Amino acid sequence: MAAIPLMLIPFILYNLAMVGAFGGGGTASLETIVTSVNMMSGATWTMSLGDLFIVIALIILFLEIFKATRRSSVALLDHLFSMALFVVFLVEFLLVQGAATQIFFILMLISLVDVIAGFTVSIKSASRDVAIGL
Repeated sequence: MAAIPLMLIPFILYNLAMVGAFGGGGTASLETIVTSVNMMSGATWTMSLGDLFIVIALIILFLEIFKATRRSSVALLDHLFSMALFVVFLVEFLLVQGAATQIFFILMLISLVDVIAGFTVSIKSASRDVAIGL
C-alpha cells in the first residue's frame, strides 16, 4: 500500500471530471467555480475545479517528496510505480482528446517532477549511507 503513488489521486479526479462525476462532464466541467472570495481590493478571487486539482497535486507532490526520503525496499517500488504513472499521464495526454488541456498538462508535469525528485532524493540519501571501511 505504501508503494502506491499518491499522484494517482489527481489523475483519477481529472478522469472522473471528464466523465461527468462533478457536473456536466468534459473539459467544461474543469471551469466549474468551486469557491469565490471577495477580496479587500474589491476584486473577486475564484477557484475552478481544474485549479483545485492543481492545488491538490502540489500538496501531494510535497507528500511524495517526503515519502522519497524513507529508506526501504518499498521506496524503489514507489519510484517505479510513479514512473509508470507518468507514462500513463503522457500516453493519455497524447491520445485522449479530453486530456489535451493545460490543466492535465500541468498535472503531468507535476507527475514528472515527482519522478525526478523521488529518484534524486533517493540517490542523494543513498550516497550518504555509503561508508568506506579501512
